[in-house]
Amino acid sequence: MRQYFTKKAGLSDLEAVSIINRNAVPLESKADLQPLFDGIGNAQIVMLGEASHGTHEYYTWRAHISKRLIEEKGFRFIAVEGDWPDCYRVNRFIKNYNIEDKGSFQVLHAFDRWPTWMWANWEMVAFSDWLQTNNRGLSSEKKVGFYGLDVYSLWESMESIMQYLKKVDTGALKVAEKAFRCFEPYRKEEGTSYARASQFVPELCENAVVDLLKEIQQKLPIYNSDHENVFSTEQNALIAVNAEKYYRAMIKGGPHSWNIRDRHMADTLNRLISFHGENTKVIVWAHNTHVGDARATDMINEGMFNIGELARMQHKDKGVVLVGFGSYKGTVIAGRSWGAPMHSIGVPAATKGSWEYLLHKAGKENKLLMMEDLASDDLFMENHIGHRAIGVVYNPQYEQYGNYVPTVLPLRYDAFIYLDETRALYPLHIQPGGEALPDTYPFGV
Repeated sequence: MRQYFTKKAGLSDLEAVSIINRNAVPLESKADLQPLFDGIGNAQIVMLGEASHGTHEYYTWRAHISKRLIEEKGFRFIAVEGDWPDCYRVNRFIKNYNIEDKGSFQVLHAFDRWPTWMWANWEMVAFSDWLQTNNRGLSSEKKVGFYGLDVYSLWESMESIMQYLKKVDTGALKVAEKAFRCFEPYRKEEGTSYARASQFVPELCENAVVDLLKEIQQKLPIYNSDHENVFSTEQNALIAVNAEKYYRAMIKGGPHSWNIRDRHMADTLNRLISFHGENTKVIVWAHNTHVGDARATDMINEGMFNIGELARMQHKDKGVVLVGFGSYKGTVIAGRSWGAPMHSIGVPAATKGSWEYLLHKAGKENKLLMMEDLASDDLFMENHIGHRAIGVVYNPQYEQYGNYVPTVLPLRYDAFIYLDETRALYPLHIQPGGEALPDTYPFGV
C-alpha cells in the first residue's frame, strides 16, 4: 500500500487544522480571489491545475481566473493538456479564422479521441464562446490563442501535416506519406501495438519521422502563406518524433515515458512563447500532477519531473505562479478503465490525514491558500501529506492505494484553491448512461 501521509513527530491533525485556519482565505465568491491576483502580480506564466479531468468547478474557476488574467493583465494565450490538432482548431475558431462558420459546439464536439469529455464539454463551450467574443475586432497579434501541449496525437498530427503539404509542397508530401504508412498498421490500439513491435525492431519508424521533421524544417522559409499554420505544421512534425519516442518508452515502464511527455509539453510551451514573443504572458491548464512542482512530491524519488518544475527552473526570471485545485467529495466524470464508457462517479470523502481531509476539518467553506503565508509554518514545510489525484480512469474503491500523492503543499504550489464539494462536468458527446445531451446548456462561465 502506498504511504499517503508521512508526518514527522510534532504535527497532529489538530495542529495542521489550526495552521490552515490561521492562513486560509474563505472563498464565498469569486471576488475573494483577489489575493491570488495580487500574488500573481507581473508574473509571465500562470499554471492552473485540477485534481481531476472531469470536475465542473475546476473548469469554471479556471475560466474565471483566465478571463481576469486576459482582461486585466494582458495574457495572450492558453496552453492546455490536450492534443495539438484538436486544440489548434479551437484556436482558429476563437480567433475568428474559421471560414466554415462552425460554432463552438461543433468545434469542440470534434474532440473524438478518448477521453473526449476533457475538452468536449459544455463548460468549454461557454469559455470558447467568450474567447471568440473577446477576440472579435482585435488585430491578429492581439488575439488570445488556445493550444494543446500534449504528445498523444501521432496519427492526427501526421494527417494534419499531409493536409497542409498537399497545398504547399507535394515533394515533402511524399516524405510524410512514407512516415504515415510506417505507423498506419499500429493505429488501432493507440500506440500500444507499436510499442510492442518496437521491442523487436527498436528503430521501427524512428528514422521516418526524423526525416519528415528535417524535411519540413528545411522548407520552413518557403512556407509563408500563413505564419501560424507554418508553426503548426512544424509542431505536428515534432509531435510525431516525440510520440514515437513516447510509445517506445511506454513498453519499458518506469518514469521515462512520463518524462518524455512532460519534456515535450515544456518544450512546446517554450516554442509558443518564442513564437508570440519572449515577453508574452501565458496561462497553462493541466492536471495537478503536471502543474504542481514534482520536487515537492514523491515523484522525485522515482526520477520524474513535470512542467511545473521545469517552468520554475527555466523561467524563474519571468515569474511563474503554480495554482493547485482540490476538493473533499462530490462526483466526477471518468472511466472505470482505459477506453471504457464515461460515467458520473461518486468521489468519497477524502481519506483521513490527507490535505483534503485537513482542509475540510478546518471548515466546510471553500478556501484559498497562499503558500507564502502557509510556508511560514515550519511544521508544514517538513511533512509530505497525501494530496488526492484523480485521472481519467478512476475506481474510488481502490482510492487509498494510489490516488494520493505525498506532497509538501507550500513547496508544490504558490496558491491552492480548495472547493469542499464538487460535481461532475457536462460532456458534449453523451450523458453518463448513454442519453443524448440537449442542444443547449443553460450555464455561463
